Amino acid sequence: MKILILSNYANGLYLFRKEVLKTFLDYGYETVVSVPGDENCRKIEELGCQLIVTDFERRGNNPIRDLGLFMNYLRLLREQKPDIVLTYTIKPNLYGGLACRLSKVPYLINVTGLGTALERPGILGKILLLFYRIATKKAACVFFQNEGNRQFMLERKIGGGKDRLLPGSGVNLEEHPFSAYPSEQDGIIFLAVLRIMKEKGIEEYLAAAKQIKEEYPNTHFYLVGEYEEETRSVYEPQIEELSSNGVIRYFGHIDYVHQVMSKSHVIVHPSYHEGLSNVLLEAAACGRPVLASDVPGCRETLQPEKSGLLFEAKNTESLIQSIRKFLSDTEENRREMGVRGRQYVETVFDRKKVIEAYIEEIQKAIT
Repeated sequence: MKILILSNYANGLYLFRKEVLKTFLDYGYETVVSVPGDENCRKIEELGCQLIVTDFERRGNNPIRDLGLFMNYLRLLREQKPDIVLTYTIKPNLYGGLACRLSKVPYLINVTGLGTALERPGILGKILLLFYRIATKKAACVFFQNEGNRQFMLERKIGGGKDRLLPGSGVNLEEHPFSAYPSEQDGIIFLAVLRIMKEKGIEEYLAAAKQIKEEYPNTHFYLVGEYEEETRSVYEPQIEELSSNGVIRYFGHIDYVHQVMSKSHVIVHPSYHEGLSNVLLEAAACGRPVLASDVPGCRETLQPEKSGLLFEAKNTESLIQSIRKFLSDTEENRREMGVRGRQYVETVFDRKKVIEAYIEEIQKAIT
């Protein structure tokens, strides 16, 4: 059997779904992956998958270029003749799903998050919802990563009757082992792991770091993540200035973030929207308390007041208040929050559950 996977980013596919790819290969499925080309594509090939570079703008709205992506997917289906297709992220879901529907190829869609445009009531959001309704109509299964996203789409007649809720991408508990809470003797380290863009809450994190550093000089703020090219000119000067002033320490992109998480005391995730946050799952697996936006895709990953604290998204003052509350607690309680977080992900978010769901739906779709 041949399975074709359509996604928008090789490194995201590798970091959060390599166990899925390995399982497909172990089952003897010929596994073909279509993603835009970059330096991370080799990781997919090294797993044993066939890689096909399909370049497109991940966030652009140029209809001519998007039509080209749709035509590329149609051509890919004709050439590869897959038995089933699995799509991730908005453009592969929409253009890949429509191409599969027209080509009468069985397909599974994974809604990894709604995105800003879908959540806004404007004309673009309405167009995207209509497109999603068309693209998902013949899907064998539409996966959702949190209940909020699922209800949002079902209320708009998208995915109903063939939908399935996943625990996000899950977390590899062996690859992200529990690490003992570090000593606070030299201060408390806050860590944010995010793509550097407005929707991930970078502005709120930088502002909070500056304020808290003034109030609590013995705090430290770490930042891991890569720039989006369209926002580099906006945020790079700010981050360089804060780094030179000792407010934050910027690590850039790191493939295996556990090495920084394990040295940190708390993970901050100020994202505006998520499918289900892999960062928060990995933080909990590591045994770290979390401070997270109170939005679908974040709130499900923690037990409020037990393994972490929630704050209002897009609200710097709310984030600052949650940091102050965390700092006012005892070291023993902070350590215990991390332990409870690990216990929670072991029970609910083991990545093996996700793999089992994919295999089950694939077998149902091709029989």
